[in-house]
Amino acid sequence: MGLFKVVWSRPLPGEPSSVTVIKDSAHRYFLSFVVEIQPQKLPESSKSVGIDLGISTFATFSNGQKVDAPKPLKKRIKKYRKLSKSLSKKTQGSKRYEKARLRVAKFHALLKDTRTDFLHKLSTEIIRENQTIILEDLNVSGMVKNRKLSRAISDLGWRQFRTFLEGKVEKYGRDLRVISRWEATTQKCSCCGFRGGKLDLQVREWECLNCGAKHDRDKNAAINILVAGGQPETLNGRGGKCKTTAKVAAACVSGSYAKQNVNPPRSYGSVGIPVPNSRGGCQLLIHLIFV
Repeated sequence: MGLFKVVWSRPLPGEPSSVTVIKDSAHRYFLSFVVEIQPQKLPESSKSVGIDLGISTFATFSNGQKVDAPKPLKKRIKKYRKLSKSLSKKTQGSKRYEKARLRVAKFHALLKDTRTDFLHKLSTEIIRENQTIILEDLNVSGMVKNRKLSRAISDLGWRQFRTFLEGKVEKYGRDLRVISRWEATTQKCSCCGFRGGKLDLQVREWECLNCGAKHDRDKNAAINILVAGGQPETLNGRGGKCKTTAKVAAACVSGSYAKQNVNPPRSYGSVGIPVPNSRGGCQLLIHLIFV
């Protein structure tokens, strides 16, 4: 390949089996090495977390912690419109068109790098602190068809975040569970299980009509995701002082809801997708920028 200057992000962990030179649309060059490594298991942890993904707040954890997304496109939308307008006025095939196209490509590369860096750091932090991570199976491809929310959803990178978690879970020996998208995590009260009905996106806080508990919309959904994934939110289930058998609990629930003349809530079931065990080795792709 010849001699060239390379900016090494980190030393190679082993002898590479192959190397690929990649050139993107912004005329940036990368070296992609395939290296055989042994997965490094992290120490066992007793913590588990349910994560609710949203638009205003990127992720809300069942412990109440909230993480905001950088939203790189939203912060630079004026510059993007200016670059796109400049490109549309150029004649295709001309030198000015190529210069304008390159500016747009570099702008998109900046957005991608900002989003990827945020998702990598957040997913690594979650993997290190928790043994079991529970997510909701979001229909992202269907949600982006909503013309009012498509740009905001695409700017967050929900699917890429889940992909990063899946890869790091297998590498570090953690457990990732994905519950069904049909679980009414937003509508159910995390204290008593009462289903209050569909809520508008503008409603961020609500009060349970059955037990009177006040909930933050995102935190309540994160707790329900944790319970639906098979993890108790407290040591005794839903905050009770002692454990109750399934037969007694079913009778109490049926009697209480019969007095209110409403249907009892459906039980939480674990619908997690098992993660395959890590193999003896895995391939590691390392991208390096060289100038």
